[in-house]
Amino acid sequence: MRIRGMRRSVAALAALVTVGGCTAQAVDVNSGQSRPIRIDVTATPNGKQGGEKPAGDTQDGDKPGTTAPSTSSTPPATPAPPPRTLWSRGDKGRDIREVQARLRQVAWLYDGPTGEYDDLTVQAVRGFQGKRGLPPTGETDSVTWARLLKMTREPSKWELYAYGGQPAAAPDPRCMTGRVLCISKTSRTLRWMVGGRTLTTVDVRFGSQYTPTREGVFTVYFKSRHHVSTLYDTPMPYAMFFSGGQAVHYSSDFAARGYYGASHGCVNVRDEAKIAQLFAQVRNGDKVVVYW
Repeated sequence: MRIRGMRRSVAALAALVTVGGCTAQAVDVNSGQSRPIRIDVTATPNGKQGGEKPAGDTQDGDKPGTTAPSTSSTPPATPAPPPRTLWSRGDKGRDIREVQARLRQVAWLYDGPTGEYDDLTVQAVRGFQGKRGLPPTGETDSVTWARLLKMTREPSKWELYAYGGQPAAAPDPRCMTGRVLCISKTSRTLRWMVGGRTLTTVDVRFGSQYTPTREGVFTVYFKSRHHVSTLYDTPMPYAMFFSGGQAVHYSSDFAARGYYGASHGCVNVRDEAKIAQLFAQVRNGDKVVVYW
C-alpha cells in the first residue's frame, strides 16, 4: 500500500508545475528523478502559450544557465534634424508662385502670385508660422512647407498665373519674319519681334466670351497716344488699332485687377512703361498676329 501510494504521489508531482517565473521543478515519471524545466509562457501567434523547453537547452550560442540578452529594448531616439530653409526674401521662380498660391488658399496672402519672395510674402509666412506655434522667421523652411502642404491642395495653372508672369508661348511661325506684335492667347503674352528676334515681352489681357479678341493676321492701321473709346467712354492710352475698334493699349483696370477682369475685345497691357516703349517703336503697317 505504501509503494502504491508513492506511485500516485509521483504521478501527481509529475503533473504539478509551479510557475513562479521562467523555471519550475517537475519529476520525470520514468526515472523518478527531478529535473528543472523552463516554461515558455510567451503567447504564440494563434493566441496559445508556447510549449516547455528544458532549462539546459541553448539557442543561438547561449551558454547553459545564462539568460539571453533582451532584444526588445528600444534604441535611443535620433534627434530630428533642424529645419532647413527652402526659400526666403529675394528668391524668384515658379516655386515661389506655388508658396504664394498656397498661402492665398489659407487666406494669409491676398495679392496674386508674383513669383518673387517679397515683403508681403515674408509677412504672410510669418503670420502662418506664428498661428501654428512655429518660429515666425518669415522664411519658408522644411517644417513650414510640410505644414502648408498638408493644409492646401495643388494650385491650378490659373492660380499660379492669375496675376500674370506665365512664360511666353513659342512664337507662331507667322511671327518669324518682319516687324510683328506676336500675341499668344495661351500664355497671355505679347512679344514684340523684329526679324524673328524677341525684343520685348509683356503680359496681356483679352476680351470676354461676349466680346472676344479676334484671332488671325492683321496690321497696325492707326495709332492714338491719348485715345478715348467712343463706345465705352473709357481711356485707351497708347492705342495701336489693328482690327476695327480692337487695339493694343494700356489698361489701368488690368493693372489694378489683373485677370479678374476682361476687355471689350482689345488687347490690354498693364505695364505702362513697356507699352510706352512699344508705342514709340511700332509703326503703322507693322504686322499683328493673334493666335492660341
